[in-house]
Amino acid sequence: MFKLPGRRITVIEPIQQDFQVRYRYTVHFTREVFAGSNPLFSQVAAGDHDYLPKKLLAVVDQGVHRHHPRLVGQIEAYCRRHQERLTLAAPPLLLPGGETAKNDSRLVDRLHQAIRDAGLCRHSFIVAVGGGAVIDLAGYAAATAHRGLRLLRVPTTVLAQADAAIGVKNGINAYHQKNFLGTFAPPWAVINDAAFLPTLSRRDWLGGVAEAVKVALIKDPAFFSFLEANIAQLTARSLETMEQVVYRCAALHLDHIAGGGDPFECGSSRPLDFGHWAAHKLEQLSGHRLRHGEAVALGMALDATYSYLAGFLLRPDWLRIMTLLENLGFSLYAPELDDPARVLEGLQEFREHLGGRLTIMLLWAIGQGLEVHEIDPQSMAAGMGLLKKRAAAGAAATASIRPRAWRNPGLPACALPD
Repeated sequence: MFKLPGRRITVIEPIQQDFQVRYRYTVHFTREVFAGSNPLFSQVAAGDHDYLPKKLLAVVDQGVHRHHPRLVGQIEAYCRRHQERLTLAAPPLLLPGGETAKNDSRLVDRLHQAIRDAGLCRHSFIVAVGGGAVIDLAGYAAATAHRGLRLLRVPTTVLAQADAAIGVKNGINAYHQKNFLGTFAPPWAVINDAAFLPTLSRRDWLGGVAEAVKVALIKDPAFFSFLEANIAQLTARSLETMEQVVYRCAALHLDHIAGGGDPFECGSSRPLDFGHWAAHKLEQLSGHRLRHGEAVALGMALDATYSYLAGFLLRPDWLRIMTLLENLGFSLYAPELDDPARVLEGLQEFREHLGGRLTIMLLWAIGQGLEVHEIDPQSMAAGMGLLKKRAAAGAAATASIRPRAWRNPGLPACALPD
């Protein structure tokens, strides 16, 4: 503190604080995680064992419970068997799953009340067992109770195991926007149990593969080729093949979180959300008739088509992308695309959600993304029309469509890939 010469103004120097917090969590892979003979869950929960059993509140997706009616009893029996490390503070809480559950804020209140009634503290665990929606919902409640309880995720769908449950985000929908309320709070750990996957419906089994296609398109051309080569195994529900897909997809996502330089999304770029600006809007416009993976597949098809029409993506790559998605069983058209203006509202919502300058991930090649800051509405609408034409008359109907320029020379230099 000092006074300026000849003046009575007192200047107070600011105090700057700079500190770093290191995060570490592990994604585990197993089968039958709640079998009494499998020690993994107890070892993960008691990672910093202080000779007092860890208190747990388990939250179980009702959809998972329907397919695994013995699950609640298995969790209770597991905690009794490992009571020197684990204490179940209350009976497992069943919550509805699916994206619509994230629209009901009363479920967050119900979870907060359960946490309060169970007497949980910051050293206690919320164990979320279910699909991505329940994982998101439980994570948001855990992060906002006592300013943060420990979250142990046990995702039970392909989409959640490969993508939704392995990152640092939690959230619910509000004000007609996806994940409007949420937190950045890394989990204590993630346990991927492949034994949950065989009971998934065909839609949910393949829906999760959309996220694998996404990360392959922007990061790993070899993984994309693997998906192409294993279409038959994936559509035939080979668990061993799906385990490979989940593992590689999870590894690529975690590598980006650690090495992308922006794990808490402070900037305006979000590469892992390729195809998602449209997917989120299409989910909303369809009243969640479209599930997340299906909407992501459609969003990727749209952005890949726009990349092709704009002259960024070469035709052979565009055709490979469209063919893979179609052969996996995804519909690349939905009636919501007949109203381009409504769909394009998703661009503004996407920008508002992330903040800063509009940044959209497009494609320069399979395995190589391309960030742009402007989208031409007419070209995007043309892409929607092309998807409709292809869906109605087949791939042959799009054979004569050509981009407006090859390797678009008008591409800003700042957007050129390395």
